[in-house]
Amino acid sequence: MITFLKTVLIILLVYMGLKFLLKLLKPYIMRYIAKKAGKQFEQAFGANPFQQEPTREKEGSISIDKIPTQKRKTTSTVGEYVDYEEID
Repeated sequence: MITFLKTVLIILLVYMGLKFLLKLLKPYIMRYIAKKAGKQFEQAFGANPFQQEPTREKEGSISIDKIPTQKRKTTSTVGEYVDYEEID
């Protein structure tokens, strides 16, 4: 009977000790997770996604990079449009 009580007491002390340690270490663990998530965000979207790219041209100027060579023809064979009226 005494060994059973010792075992239960040891389990309770270990549980309470781990609970206390996790309470103390929680800020450091959260900071580590936040830094790791920030690094993954930087790798996925660049160093600073809110930073504007430097403008090469004067603001308000117009430049055409590519002129289309031919017009696209729409060959829609879905059907023709039929106008309808709702009946109440």
